[in-house]
Amino acid sequence: MIKSLLISGSLLLAINSVYANDVKTTIRPLTGSTLDLGALDVIKLEKGKQLLFGGKYKAALIVFKEILATNPTDGAALHYAGQCHYILGEYKEAQELLKKGKESPNPKNESTFLLGRIYLYDGKYDEALFEFNAYKSKSSAKENLETDVDVYISHCNNAKKLVQSPINISISNAGNLINSQFDDKAPSISADGKKMVFSSRRPETTDAPMDVEGDGKYFEDIYISSWDSAGAKWMEAQPVPGQVNVDGAHDACTSISADGKQIFIYRNNLNDPESRGGDIFVSKVNNNKWKTPESLGKPINSSYWEGGACISPDGKTMFFTSERKGGFGHSDIWMVTRKTKTEWNKPVNMGAEINTPHDEGGMFLSPDGKTLFFCSNGHNSMGGQDIFRTQLENGKWSMPVNLGYPINTHRDDKTFTISADPRLAYFSSDREGGLGGADIYKVNLADYAVLEKNFKKIESSGLSILKGTIRDGFEGKGVEAADIEITNEAGEKIASTVSNENGEYFFSIKGGMNYNVKVTKKGFTETVEKVTLPLGKNGETHSLEKQYLLNKK
Repeated sequence: MIKSLLISGSLLLAINSVYANDVKTTIRPLTGSTLDLGALDVIKLEKGKQLLFGGKYKAALIVFKEILATNPTDGAALHYAGQCHYILGEYKEAQELLKKGKESPNPKNESTFLLGRIYLYDGKYDEALFEFNAYKSKSSAKENLETDVDVYISHCNNAKKLVQSPINISISNAGNLINSQFDDKAPSISADGKKMVFSSRRPETTDAPMDVEGDGKYFEDIYISSWDSAGAKWMEAQPVPGQVNVDGAHDACTSISADGKQIFIYRNNLNDPESRGGDIFVSKVNNNKWKTPESLGKPINSSYWEGGACISPDGKTMFFTSERKGGFGHSDIWMVTRKTKTEWNKPVNMGAEINTPHDEGGMFLSPDGKTLFFCSNGHNSMGGQDIFRTQLENGKWSMPVNLGYPINTHRDDKTFTISADPRLAYFSSDREGGLGGADIYKVNLADYAVLEKNFKKIESSGLSILKGTIRDGFEGKGVEAADIEITNEAGEKIASTVSNENGEYFFSIKGGMNYNVKVTKKGFTETVEKVTLPLGKNGETHSLEKQYLLNKK
């Protein structure tokens, strides 16, 4: 969808709910039915529908309730009022109105469909199947296709099957130092497991702005937490320090780079033409403060909606979501490789094995550089968004695998993130039992090896971290754009990267090995050194920091 059409006074068009690297849930505008209303109420109904499909849900709800005050049994008004409550997450109210709508003199068949979605959201699979099948039997083939009713029927059947075969893991809430009574989601951690960033719709102050024209919640901001090694816990999350969050705009984290130096951001700011409609930005850290986010620009951002990105540990490949032409569905995952320090090659769609006619997004590339986690409401989802895994094998990405129940549920489960130590992972979910809204959850992976092809437990991931700074041997300052190449003892190239503007580099590679590290930069003498990179003990990730000096010729 072209960005100029996406926004009408709020973050959303029609009834799309899109925030950060969330995959979108779409309920399309529905056809009308014969109305037995007075002329004034007919006008009000059309006004309410315009507000609804323009993303102004609360305003639309007021209009529909005005109609119901004088026409309490009108099926259309009952349906659209129920639809507003549904989008606002007020499912009990939505269910009551939709049930009344089904029993009205002029019922809308779409009320049956929406009731099915509410039952699926509540985990009532048989009740949901009943409603979906009832809707399907009374709808045309075109209507069934437009509402994806067959997909929702498959979600119910998938859920019933996966719940019968739970995976061997334990899940716990990340706690009130991370979560709040508001929506907390899209966690992403650095490869060393020391930084977590995530998005939250909590108020920073009592007068924090709200998206009054949209869903009435506080605007989204990015929060950060550091790992307290002594206490073995995350410290209380705080708004990211620096110039990242903007008042009156949705600023949402989509990932943090493996080295913890970059945050990729989805921004939608109605007051900024550069990000109006949704674009991807990046913020870089300097002296523990994050710089003003900069647009990734073309060819990653386009005139279409872009919803989030993550980057490979070596900084050479980026994965991002977009609704641009050439995809397979609504939101697809695209991949782009680096051309130069500031330029990217032409993006490539990841293909029909990864992308479906529905929505894919919420990507996170693990520190091994070959395991991509993402969420989708296509494939064999249990309902809402589920988390899937694909791995790079012989130059091709494997068929996605559902991570299984109870990581995935009939609710929205998104944004799976893991450090180089694959014993713990984090994801977000709006499942029951949280502190409020969506919460961030911790997964103990001691008996579920998500980085292994067969998911079988291993003693260690084998990954260690090699990082440091390339410095000018005379001036002592960091050397930008130095080439760092790692080879094994047989002379085979293992990895390569380029130092950032501060001269910093970062690798997550196999530990317990001897390597040769070669550093080159035009105008400087080449530096080569042998390095022994230990392997962490007891499954922990070993981190080795090495500084290299380059002398000018």
